[in-house]
Amino acid sequence: MRIALAGAGAFGEKHLDGLKNIDGVEIVSIISRRAEQAAEVAAKYGARHSGTELSEALERDDVDAVILCTPTQMHAEQAIACMNAGKHVQVEIPLSDTWADAEAVLKKQQETGLVCMVGHTRRFNPSHQYVHNKIVAGELSIQQMDVQTYFFRRKNMNAKGEARSWTDHLLWHHAAHTIDLFAYQAGKIVTANAIQGPKHPELGIAMDMSIQLKSESGAICTLSLSFNNDGPLGTFFRYIGDTATYIARYDDLVTGKEEPIDLTGVTVSNNGIELQDREFIAAIREGREPNSSVAQVLDCYRVIGELAASLEAQDGWS
Repeated sequence: MRIALAGAGAFGEKHLDGLKNIDGVEIVSIISRRAEQAAEVAAKYGARHSGTELSEALERDDVDAVILCTPTQMHAEQAIACMNAGKHVQVEIPLSDTWADAEAVLKKQQETGLVCMVGHTRRFNPSHQYVHNKIVAGELSIQQMDVQTYFFRRKNMNAKGEARSWTDHLLWHHAAHTIDLFAYQAGKIVTANAIQGPKHPELGIAMDMSIQLKSESGAICTLSLSFNNDGPLGTFFRYIGDTATYIARYDDLVTGKEEPIDLTGVTVSNNGIELQDREFIAAIREGREPNSSVAQVLDCYRVIGELAASLEAQDGWS
């Protein structure tokens, strides 16, 4: 399986580290905004090609599939370009930053029949897989999820502390993880409400947000998001079920009383990004729809689109 990766920033390297652990995978091409960065990452991971334009990778006949870790605003257009070029594609979360663009990506996938997968990593973290397995087995029914997504990001920096060329977004990016996970664990979302705090004068985005969700099963979810939190960073999930309570912190899981849960054997790796990439490669090889396919996650973007319209109506902002 010959892979091109576009977007060689902090998250791109996480994918490259995961791909190293998958048999039969070769990194062929690295594309990045800066030629020197692309060349440096290509040398580090043994790719024979580097460049600054996605089209360079798409024109290559030694590329089977593409992983997109590019700025949010480019995701939908680039995913469609990959499929137009006959390449399977995994696009990092979020799929798009409009509902119409999300629908367009699904339409293209249906036209081509290629694998198009979205990086909803929470579906793959061993912690959340453990809970999902309990739900599927009929041993747990979610009553409520309480989720905190907190960062300290008052300047436009990436996870490595490097300047970003684009602006991140609490709703379209970070909330997408939890909105999709809630539907994955508790069923289709039928009610969604949101409010947001003031917009940052330079970044132009709301720095604090609160979201309420209800699924068709009757379960509810409360999601708090902030770029202003000067404290523990990341996303923390409390699952309150009818038979147990769990707290998930990325790939780790504890009970509601903070008792560690042994996740040995739940998956072949404790790295959610690697597991995500393993599913992408396996789906291509087996000619099947992957978990977190564009079709499976599309409803998440319907909900986000509705929330975005609600927030604009509330505040008179465009």
